[in-house]
Amino acid sequence: MEQQWFSFEWFGWNTLRSFHWEYPYFLYAIPAIPLLLWLRYLFHRGARQHLAMPYEATATAEDWLTRLRYVQPVAVVLALTMVLVSLARPQVITERTDRYSEGIDIMLLLDISDSMLEKDLEPNRLVAAKKVARDFIQGRLHDRIGLIIFAGEAFSLCPLTTDYQLLYSFLDDINSTMIRTAGTAIGSALAVTVNRMRESGSDSKVAILISDGDNTTGNLDPLTAARLAKAFGVRIYTIAVGQVARRPTREDSLRTLNAQVDESVLLRIAAAADGKYFRAADTSALSRVFAQINQLEKVKFRNVMYREVKDYYRVYLYWAVLFLLVALAAKSTFMANILED
Repeated sequence: MEQQWFSFEWFGWNTLRSFHWEYPYFLYAIPAIPLLLWLRYLFHRGARQHLAMPYEATATAEDWLTRLRYVQPVAVVLALTMVLVSLARPQVITERTDRYSEGIDIMLLLDISDSMLEKDLEPNRLVAAKKVARDFIQGRLHDRIGLIIFAGEAFSLCPLTTDYQLLYSFLDDINSTMIRTAGTAIGSALAVTVNRMRESGSDSKVAILISDGDNTTGNLDPLTAARLAKAFGVRIYTIAVGQVARRPTREDSLRTLNAQVDESVLLRIAAAADGKYFRAADTSALSRVFAQINQLEKVKFRNVMYREVKDYYRVYLYWAVLFLLVALAAKSTFMANILED
């Protein structure tokens, strides 16, 4: 509503209908105004003074000039009506709800040691983990995700970011030759994770560790690192990829034994960091694991409602003052009958 206060559009039905009336009971008093004036006319009719006028003068009483005497009472009625409309406080209320997401900080820890080249997952553990991790990233919204790779050493490949295309490019480039140091340093990977996430301002911090669970090197014990992660509010989900280690039989070959996974370390890490342990013996199971984590770590949303209220009572108050001035001006001219006051 950008029109000026003196625009007649303020009295249009669509405009009046669009208002929210804060005190609508004042509007119910509007019909009483002409009723009160009519009662005043009835009670004061006998006390009015009349001026005898010749026939010719009386005959001219019907012309349009004599009808101007009604300007003053009509202006009074309109002024009182505008006052009541103003007291009813017409408003236009605009409500808007904004939805804000409270993203989660997620760090993916990917084992790229030689054992991740075993082919018990198609085409091998590392490629399968990369593919499912990519699908997991695609399913997240508003989360900051980082990437850490480890073998005999651990490196932060990508810091926490919402640039998922950048993450995809890093994932595509990952291979087992990126870290020359042999072994699997899970404790070192967790330490790098804590270092990256301890300054995070997010209320939800998650680390997803993908490995065969065989911690063979590193200066930091994985359980100690897991407790440190818990102290900084980082929850750890561990995923064991490959066949679970079992008691060897005569039928097992050396390759089969090397491909088996030691899940005990990953179980203890998850328990120490208030997380959860998962096992993925094949590619489809690995996909289901990430789907479960996706459900466990849902993005939190909060709705903030804004309510903007614009008052327009001043417009009708200005009109009331205008009509009142017209009434006062008419009372002082020939428009009013001074003998009836």
